Amino acid sequence: MAAAFARGARRAGHEVDVLDIAYMDIRGCLGCEYCHTRGGGVCVQRDDMDGVYPLWDAADVIVVASPIYYGSFSGQIHCLIHRTYAGDKPKGCKAMALLLCSGAKGVYEAAERIYHGFMQGYYGVQDLGVFEATTGEALSGEMAARIEDLGRSLSERVG
Repeated sequence: MAAAFARGARRAGHEVDVLDIAYMDIRGCLGCEYCHTRGGGVCVQRDDMDGVYPLWDAADVIVVASPIYYGSFSGQIHCLIHRTYAGDKPKGCKAMALLLCSGAKGVYEAAERIYHGFMQGYYGVQDLGVFEATTGEALSGEMAARIEDLGRSLSERVG
């Protein structure tokens, strides 16, 4: 699903950074408040989030793609989301979308609540939609085409 979005966006001339966070060293938030007391919005931890923060702040559009594990995002996505607390809202983001994939239907509710209530709602950006698919559907031509079209049409959709 992420590859389909990136393909469409690149074909439309957009610069795309895809972060495969499953293979990155991103530790969970310590809740130490260093970022807000002494760190000036910088997390005390030094890990791969150091490379994520500049991309997070520079992005016009953020697309979160995650498998659904036990009814919610993967643990790695949760860690990344929690660690963005250090810098608060992404500075340049105008719109967000969510891509979810699961082995079963009807297990997307918790991830959608996080997206709509916090990520999309708190950040106050345009919602480009939630795309849900089972593993088989995610690999289908129809779903890939819908998501590729989202990437291709960003200039028209993002105001």
